[in-house]
Amino acid sequence: MSALVLCNSAQFARQNAGSLAVLCTKAQYSTDAPRALRTTNLAAMKRGTGGRSSFNGMVATVFGCTGFMGRYVCNKLGKIGTQMILPYRADHYDAIRLKVTGDLGQVLFQFYSLEDEEAIRKAVRHSNVVINLVGRDWETNNFNFTDVHVNGARRIAKVCREMGVERLIHVSALNASPNPEPLILKEGSKFLKSKYYGELAVREEFPEATIFRPSDIYGQEDRFLRYYAHVWRRQLRGMPLWHKGEKTIKQPVFCSDLAQGIVNAAKDPDTAGKVYQAIGNDYDMWGYIRYDMRWDPTFMLKVKLTEAICPSFKVGDLHSERVEREYVTDVVLPSIPTLEDLGVTLTKMEDQIPWELRPYRAAQYYDAELDEFEKPAPPKYIEASGRV
Repeated sequence: MSALVLCNSAQFARQNAGSLAVLCTKAQYSTDAPRALRTTNLAAMKRGTGGRSSFNGMVATVFGCTGFMGRYVCNKLGKIGTQMILPYRADHYDAIRLKVTGDLGQVLFQFYSLEDEEAIRKAVRHSNVVINLVGRDWETNNFNFTDVHVNGARRIAKVCREMGVERLIHVSALNASPNPEPLILKEGSKFLKSKYYGELAVREEFPEATIFRPSDIYGQEDRFLRYYAHVWRRQLRGMPLWHKGEKTIKQPVFCSDLAQGIVNAAKDPDTAGKVYQAIGNDYDMWGYIRYDMRWDPTFMLKVKLTEAICPSFKVGDLHSERVEREYVTDVVLPSIPTLEDLGVTLTKMEDQIPWELRPYRAAQYYDAELDEFEKPAPPKYIEASGRV
């Protein structure tokens, strides 16, 4: 009986090929609103009830998947049944660990170079969503900021437009500016300057791109919390900061919150062409003896020494560009939406920091949950009404 039904269904489909697009408008999850299909290709239509073992109709190419943010974005994409194409360069062992972020057969890899248009074309030719997470914190002999943030971003956007990609999501940076205010470096941050021109290049090639401007991102293996916790960043037990850190306001965002915002934007067609600020709560430095680094010339000498002896990976991520950027106050424009407008519930930094920095604390092998020591009594207080 089932074979007869299948044969009749197939015959009906052949006879009514012209009405197939109309019939397929109902091929969606029960929670989704009706939508017009862009293709009648059955392989591109949703299958399953939702979740990791389903296919949600999204084929996403994630450039920069082997970086810090890549693993979080891929993990959240895989949980909702996205088929992922992950371009990588250098050693394949950096990318192969992402195989488990999606179900069997849903994660595919493609070797590419940021300067090879044909390789980029192969990576996006089957995708309807492309996410560009490619970035660089410092310049190297092979790639400077312009090569990565401007020319590379333009090349990806150009190829996406030519290949008919529906959605492009580009990750820029908060405080991106054509003329960043110089604090330590004479010309200001070249990183922020290149991010600004990278946005212009993406807009020029792909006007409907969605752009995220994240502040400093923290999480496992980040370059924010672990940067300050590293012994090479400190001077003995003191923390050198610009004006003791009192003239800088930072709003770092949790990596998982940013990844969720990117995924939500990819699912929502109304986010096309918009810019989002990815920020967290206000942040203040604590836990170290702070002093004004302007009166400590030995700190900048240490920075220059690190750059001289570490041309590739800097010890403790300490370099002039990073020191310059850490004192740029996060400017949040009220006219630009944030992650909360995408339905993301922000993680409180004070709730996440104990877990992130636990390996750096003193007596790290002591488990406080064992109640090995008696808990101190709360401090005594005096009633205000009892005082004259």
